[in-house]
Amino acid sequence: MTAWIEGRVAARRAWTDTLCSLEVEAPALDFVAGQFARLALPAPPGEKDPMLGRPYSFVNPPGAPLHEFYFNVVPGGPLTPRLAALGPGDALWLGPRANGFLSIPEIPVADALWLISTGTGLGPFLSILRTPDPWEKFGRVVLVHAVRHASALNYADVIAGVARERAGAFSFVPVVSREPHPGALTGRIPALIGDGRLEARAGVPLTADNAHAMLCGNPAMVDDVQAALAGRGMKRHRRKEPGHITLETYW
Repeated sequence: MTAWIEGRVAARRAWTDTLCSLEVEAPALDFVAGQFARLALPAPPGEKDPMLGRPYSFVNPPGAPLHEFYFNVVPGGPLTPRLAALGPGDALWLGPRANGFLSIPEIPVADALWLISTGTGLGPFLSILRTPDPWEKFGRVVLVHAVRHASALNYADVIAGVARERAGAFSFVPVVSREPHPGALTGRIPALIGDGRLEARAGVPLTADNAHAMLCGNPAMVDDVQAALAGRGMKRHRRKEPGHITLETYW
C-alpha cells in the first residue's frame, strides 16, 4: 500500500473551463525536473483502494517552495473535476516517490534541444527550463507549445522569464491549430516540421546531426511527430540504444 504524503492546496488557478493548475504545500519530495508525481484524493465509497491517484508532472523546478501541477479537467472523470474543485487549505495527497525518464540526465548531448509539447504537456518542460541542466548541456533550446485555441497558451509569464534570462540561447514557438493568433504558427506540428516552417521560425535545425527532441503531449502528436522525425533519420532514444527522441504521453 502506498504511503501517501498529505499536502494542502496553497493556490488554484482556472486558466480556462478545462485547464487548471494547483500549487501544493507538502513535505519535500525529491524529483528530477521532467518527472511526475501521483496526486490522490480519498476514493469514493465501495472502491477497492482507499485512495484514487493519477500521475501529474511537476511544473515547478526542484527546490521550489511549492509543488505545482497543470492538468486538463475531464468532465465526468473520476479525479480531475474533484482536484479542480479544491481551494486553498484543502487537503490532497502525493505519492512518496517521483517517476519518469523525461529528464535531461537521461538524454545525450547535442547542439540543440527541442522541447515539443501539446496542451498540458508543457508542464514538465517548464520545470526543466527553470533548472541549469539544459543550458549546461545544449547550446540552443527551443520550446514548442501547440494548442487548439489561443486561450490555452498559458504560462506566458514563465516563458517570458526564461526568454529574458536565456536571451540568445532560447526560442519559443507557439502553435495554434484552429484559429489564427498573432505571433503563433497555424497548423499541426508534423506538418510544420514537414514544410520547414517550424525550423524557420525557431532558427534552429531539427536533424539527427544536431538535435535531440523531447516530446510530451497527446498520443497522436507524439506518434505523428516521431514518424516525421524518423523520416529525418531520428530514432527513439533508449539507455541501451542511444537515439534522438525522448517521449512521454501526457494530456
